[in-house]
Amino acid sequence: MSAAGPMHVEVHQGRGPPLLLVHGICSSRAQWRPNLAGLAQSCTPVVIELLGHGRSASPDDPDDYRVEAYFERFENVRRSLGAERWAVCGQSFGAGLTIGYALAHPDRVSAQVFTNSNSAIGPARPLPPPDEQAARIAAFERRGRAGLGALDFYPKRTGRLAAEVEDELVADAALINLAGMARTFAVTAPRLSMLDRLGEITTPTLLVNGRREKSFQPRRDEAAARMPALEIVDLEGGHPVNLDCAEGFNAAVGAFLARHA
Repeated sequence: MSAAGPMHVEVHQGRGPPLLLVHGICSSRAQWRPNLAGLAQSCTPVVIELLGHGRSASPDDPDDYRVEAYFERFENVRRSLGAERWAVCGQSFGAGLTIGYALAHPDRVSAQVFTNSNSAIGPARPLPPPDEQAARIAAFERRGRAGLGALDFYPKRTGRLAAEVEDELVADAALINLAGMARTFAVTAPRLSMLDRLGEITTPTLLVNGRREKSFQPRRDEAAARMPALEIVDLEGGHPVNLDCAEGFNAAVGAFLARHA
């Protein structure tokens, strides 16, 4: 199976260079629905879905879930677009992948954006050995969909977002594959922390921070301290700031890309 094969990709019409959009855990392409029209004024949105999520496949081989395998898939998508360089944007869990990708391929990334992400800006966790990975995967699958639905970040109808956005997020959550999610937690998640590498970043970087998520604000400040060139836009949103403050998010990203991408 090729590294690009399992991953669902959608290229939306836009007026500028491509922008890769990578959603967070338990989300889907629906994460970006309120942003597509606004972002299309300054870029060409390229939406992917993580393995085990939405319309993407759920390979059996844990190696397919390595962050390096995602970097290879991203590169395959970029090449398929005929783009020498592009911009990237990661939301929550997805930010660990996009920041890591920009570190691995700085010559291919013109600019990057990320939102509140404890996965990317939190402390590193050790990667468990293969036997422990297998045990974690089996334990997660035994808990079944009830265990998946009990996760704090599993999409639920809250009334805080537009009804059509919540409906799509909830419907897509039903597509999540348990085995794929188990491998995501066991293999991908422990490798997402970029905290100790923030000082290496040379790519122009924007953090769109949802300041209502109080637990993330110390991470925001630490990222600013470690990256003096980091641009930050604080919005009155929570963890899914691109959904809570779609208009502000679109404007901030559009202005940033106009200067850097």
